[in-house]
Formats: sequence, structure tokens, C-alpha cells
Amino acid sequence: MWLFTLASVLYCFPFASLAQQVDRSGDALMVRSEGSAITVNQKTGRLDFKFGNGVTIDNAIAYVRELSSGYLATTDCQLHQASTDTFSNAAGKGIRLTIRHSGNAARITLLQQLLIYTDHPYIFANLTAIKGDGTDEEMETREICALAVLPKEKALLVQPGAEPRLLDVPFDNDNWTHILERRWDPGKPAFNGITYEFSSVYDNNSFSGIVFGSLSHDFWKTGIAYHSGKTTGQVDSLSVTDGVATPDNSALRPEYGGNDGTHDHAVHGTAKGPSVHSSVIFLAAGDVRKIFIDYGNANALLNGRLDWKGAAPFYWNSFGVEGVLGYEGKMMPRDIPKISDFIATLDQFNKYSRPVMSIDSYDQGIYTTSLLASFGKYIDKKKQDLGFYFIPFAMWTWRNNTANTKIQGSDYNLSDALLSDDHGNPIWYKEGDWGCLAMDPTHPAVRQYVIYQLKKAKEIGAKFLKIDFLTAGALESTRRYNSSVRSGLQAYNYGMNMLKSLADSILGKDVFITEAISPMFPSQYAHGRFVSTDVYSHFRDDRPGFPHYGSTEASLASGSHLWWVQGTLWPYTNLDVAVMKNFQKNPDLTEKDIQVRLYAMMSMGSILGDGSDYRNKLAADRAAVYLNNKYLCAFFSAPKAFTPVKVADGESLDQQMAFFLPGKEVLISQFNFSNSAGYDQIWKKKELGLTNTSYLIKDFLTDQTVGKIESGQETFSTSVPAADARMLKLVPSN
Repeated sequence: MWLFTLASVLYCFPFASLAQQVDRSGDALMVRSEGSAITVNQKTGRLDFKFGNGVTIDNAIAYVRELSSGYLATTDCQLHQASTDTFSNAAGKGIRLTIRHSGNAARITLLQQLLIYTDHPYIFANLTAIKGDGTDEEMETREICALAVLPKEKALLVQPGAEPRLLDVPFDNDNWTHILERRWDPGKPAFNGITYEFSSVYDNNSFSGIVFGSLSHDFWKTGIAYHSGKTTGQVDSLSVTDGVATPDNSALRPEYGGNDGTHDHAVHGTAKGPSVHSSVIFLAAGDVRKIFIDYGNANALLNGRLDWKGAAPFYWNSFGVEGVLGYEGKMMPRDIPKISDFIATLDQFNKYSRPVMSIDSYDQGIYTTSLLASFGKYIDKKKQDLGFYFIPFAMWTWRNNTANTKIQGSDYNLSDALLSDDHGNPIWYKEGDWGCLAMDPTHPAVRQYVIYQLKKAKEIGAKFLKIDFLTAGALESTRRYNSSVRSGLQAYNYGMNMLKSLADSILGKDVFITEAISPMFPSQYAHGRFVSTDVYSHFRDDRPGFPHYGSTEASLASGSHLWWVQGTLWPYTNLDVAVMKNFQKNPDLTEKDIQVRLYAMMSMGSILGDGSDYRNKLAADRAAVYLNNKYLCAFFSAPKAFTPVKVADGESLDQQMAFFLPGKEVLISQFNFSNSAGYDQIWKKKELGLTNTSYLIKDFLTDQTVGKIESGQETFSTSVPAADARMLKLVPSN
């Protein structure tokens, strides 16, 4: 480490036109970069951030809570030494700001590092806590925070704009739990909560704001605890804290602590050693739509990302007809060939890749390997592939029969490989007489079980894996087979790495892996992930006769804040399957329901899945119109997520959302989930990437011209009636 003694040092790097500047004035050291200025107060140890879009953070600190000595903040230290140097890494180049906080009774040094990039708008921050001289003594913690805005430090985050929001995101995609857009309402109490892994504070009119989130997903679960101020746009408390483990609480509403957390039954595991590191934290301000893409790409850069060669999968899934176990015998196994026969008639659906026939819940042993292998041979003649489903880190069983349940593929009993709660009892990941127990990803029985399942997948010729209930493997536990694995997320990362390595070895790397119920991170072990829980394709959650969850509106409302994951974290998203008539025992859908559902899947960059019973003529007739549409199938051969112009806002079901996909022919989608009000959307040609030429507005599915944009227009508008949606393409007319 070294300190600058010059009053001002200017760094002009040949690799960028931007100059970064370091200024010293008394106790203050400031690092300026394009779009940001960070000031360290070397007397107090506090940090100030000022961003070009007007967002400010004053008096930020960092802290650790050590098990023996307790809470220690950077401001609790007597000496604060700031220094800068240059760095170059895989993400780019810039200035590294290091602040060393020392001098406290606990003999712990807190080392803050901030990487300020010249070629990107973001900052990476982390905290290292060092015991003594960092060699002989050890410390232990389950809570460390690299960035905190706390009232006792007189700290504050301020977001400009007339309509500020704070984004609150659940830990995983289970239980149909919604993303929240928290708003400042004059005269109402301040709001508070915890958002997981990432968040943003932004202006709903302009999308100008700030994004912060974790970039490390191999040990810590990260929660961002917040509390709003009384003044609009002011956040009085915000801490990006590692070590969060939250139980479900049925006394609370789902999104407000009921089941939006980590679902844990034990405290977070501890990190232990001469030094302990926080997660690397991402921080950037600007148009949050662009910043979230940066956040996704930064995660992929640091942690890896799977690619997919060739066309995206087209698949049919049995869950939409048969139910989760297939025990009803409603269709399977006798009539699966009929579904295969019908799908083979859809020339556009078959044009880009071999369609996948995916059978859910095969790991429950409902169907023999030989039966499905026989079916695999049948559909191979139709140029189709089989898909395979299994649950790697949990097992469904009868509550009164756990002692007699064996782990398939191993010599172990289920009780040998279970995770334990704070009282030493097995963790029921899903409660009920027929419930789901969480298994230890580090246990050899789980490895043997995964091998057993993957060998079955190989025997039937599967080219598509759907893995489910993955959050069970990320639960904290008071017992693990591998004692060197100390946290739930560390165990989950271990298990997912094991699963992917075994899949590559047993099945090959040309097998598509999609995650259903799962944490968002780590993301590098799959080609796609469900944006939300299962989707049943009804228009809204309050549609009479349908479940009060799993609607197109609910899935797209969450997706409007998660569109950026496609192309950054995963090659594709997965918005579950569409259905052409009805999902399982639900009432029939209208054609409008189906159109809106397909448009939502397009807007999210989802792969195309279907779950219809094609023994029914109406379902088959509709599939011939929609799933065999040449324009739709061409899009889904290489789906890309649209950029939002208007996102979901608030808890009303009357959401109105708009998106666009730039390109030679720009696509725009517009959704009106209000049952009574129309929706007019004004579009800016410049924002859509349109030139000053004229454009024809065409209906996406029919290619019929429905309007025109003149060359002199800077804006144009489109209208959608109540309870409807439109997908349009803008084609240059000359």
C-alpha cells in the first residue's frame, strides 16, 4: 500500500479518452471518474458518493459482526488511511481506492477496496476483515457488510425524480411471490424490508437511478435491508449485508417477509480464518435498464456463463396435462405417441431444432426406464428428443415413512443425508403429509443419486434436463457431511458444480439444462431459468375459476424487472409452457389469453414450451395457428428479451407494460391487464433506434399493415383496448 502526497494526481490512460482524477484536500481524498465522485473522510472513515444523474450517498460505512468481539464498523476505528493505485483485470482498468481502518479493541483491521473503472460506469466494492497481523489469530463471523447507509452514522441515500421507487426482489422464484416496487407515499408510514442479492432505487418516469448487488455467490447469501425516509426519494437505511438467512413467516404477507426470503430453518453458516472477505458488491448509477445489463454481464464475467450453440429448444412438457407425478394416468404413458405424432405435423415448430418431449417427475419412479427408452426410440423416428426431470437436492416422501426411504442409486437411507435445523431436526423444505425433505449436496449419497438419475437420462437418450426445487440445496444446516463446507450457498454451489460436471461427463455438453424453482445465483450452471413460478396462462390472478396465482400478468410483472438476465446470466429465460386450451383441470383459455401469453414469452426472451393435450381438437387447431406460425417460430429459434419502456408498478393487477426489441425490424409489445381502461403508449423513435425514415406498423403474427410512422415524426402512439395485448413490428417503408 502507498499514499499519495501530491495535492492532485491526474491519470490519463491511453486506453480511454476519459481521465480519472484523484484529489487530496485536508482529510479528504476524492476519486473522480466519468459519472461519479467518491470522497473518503480520513478523519471519520466515512464515504460519500455523488453520481452524474444526481443520486447521492452520504456517510456510507462498512462493518463486520465478529462472534466473540461483536459489531465493528469502519467508523469505530481510530485510524483511516486512504490510498490509490491503478489496476487492470478482466473487467477493465481504472483506479483502486483502498481504505485501511485500524485501531480498535478487537484488534481487527477493516480493509475497504473500491475498483473504479474508466471503461465502465460501475464500481466494485468489498470489505476484508483481518484479525491481528493476519497470520496466527482467527476470527469468525456470519455477518459482514461492504456498504451500509445507517441512521446512527447520519447517512443517507437520495434518489432524484418525481416518482422514485425501490425494487424489492425475493431470494428465489418459488411460491408465486411477486417483486415489489416500493414507493414513497406522503402521509403514509415509511416502508422497510429486505431485498435479496440485488436491488435498485430509480425514478419510474425516466429509469434514472442506482443499482447495487452482489457479484459473489459461492459462500454468502446477500440481503439488502432498507428503510425509507419521510422525504420522497430518501433512503435512511440501506445495508448490503452478507450472511442473511430468513425463515418463512405465515403471519406475514408473502412479499413482506411471509415467504420472500431464504426459507431457512437455521442461522447462516460462519466464515472463519485469519481474514474474512465480504462479497464483491456492484454499484453503478444511470439508466437502470443499461446498468442491470452491466450487472448481469459483470456476474457472468466473474463467475462464468453457459453458452448454447444452435437454435433454442422447442419443447413440449407433460406437466400441463398430467400433473406433477403423472400418477393419474390421464394420458401417460399410453397416449404420449399421439402427442408426438401431432407435434411432428407442425412444420414450423420442427424447422429449427428437434422438438423435445419432456416428461416431468420421472425421478419418482412412476415410469420405468425401459418404457421411456422405448418411447425415446419412437419419437426419434419423428426427429424428436426426450427431456428428463429430476430433483437433485430434495426428496418427496410420506412424513411417516422417512425411516424406510432409501436414496436411489445408493446404499444410504434418506435420513443419512438430510439437512438439519437449529434444533437438529430434519428440514422439511415443503411441509405436508406428503412433503419434501432437504438433502445435503455434499453427501456422497446425493452424488450417487445424481449419477443414478443422469444415467437414466442417458439410457433414454435425453437431450434436455429440467431440474427443480433447487433452493433446498441452499438451505443453512447445523450438520453437513463435508464439514469444510460452512454455508448453505457454499453447499449449493458445490452441488451445482458437481451436477454440471457429472452431466457433462455422462450426457455430454450438448444437453440443455433449465432450472425451475431455484435461487437466481449462482447462475453459471444452466442455460435457462424460470422467471417466475409455474405459469398457467390465465390472464390475471383474479380470473374466476382459475388459481389466484400463476397468471400471465403476474409472471410478466416480475419479468418486467428481470428481462436483463437473458443474454447476460443465461442464453435464454424460461417463462414455463403455454397451453392451447387448458392447464390440467383449470377452465379453458380464450384465444386472446393464448396470444397475450405468447407475446409475454417473446418479450422475456423465453424458450418456447407448450403443455397442451393434443388429443383435444380445439387445442390441436389452435396450435396449428399459433405454435406453427412462421414468424413466431422464427423468433423463438433465437429469442431475445425486449427492453422495457414501461414496467410493472405497484400491487394492482391492472398493470400496463410496454417493451421493444431493437433491430432491422424493431418489435414492440404492449400489454394492458386492466379489465376496463384502454391503454395508449407514446413511443420515441430515437429511443427505439429508429431513423428519420418512414415505417410501416405491422401485426406480428399476420404481417398485415395496421399503421404508418411518417419520416418527420419524432414520436408515435399505439393503443391497446382493455384486457388485451399487441405485438407489432416496425418495418422501413422505403
